[in-house]
Amino acid sequence: MAIPVEGQVKAKQEIERGNDMEEGEAAEMEATEDSQAIPSWKDQISFRGIIASLAIGIMYSVIVMKLNLTTGLVPTLNVSAALLAFVLLRSWTKLLHKAGIMSKPFTRQENTVVQTCAVACYSIAVGGLN
Repeated sequence: MAIPVEGQVKAKQEIERGNDMEEGEAAEMEATEDSQAIPSWKDQISFRGIIASLAIGIMYSVIVMKLNLTTGLVPTLNVSAALLAFVLLRSWTKLLHKAGIMSKPFTRQENTVVQTCAVACYSIAVGGLN
């Protein structure tokens, strides 16, 4: 059964209108993300970030030393360090919020700083073993 030409034209117009709306919404979301000012470097390095990066770095240093001594292989753990930092700091912030203590919101830049410090910690451990 063939669709009449008029139906095809209407369907095509609705699809194009829907695509335009999706692109507009995506552009609007990108504009709101880009309009947020990047915090200064002093705001990106926080006390909670340093504590989290030390905890993750110590834990990963032990894991990397064990793997290096037993297998001789060292995996890159930067993605898991970023994920663990995100979970740790996000839960820390939510717990403080539930306790009624206001704190700075957790930012992407802070997560990047924590990831970088954790990777630097376990890289030093790997370098010491070689």
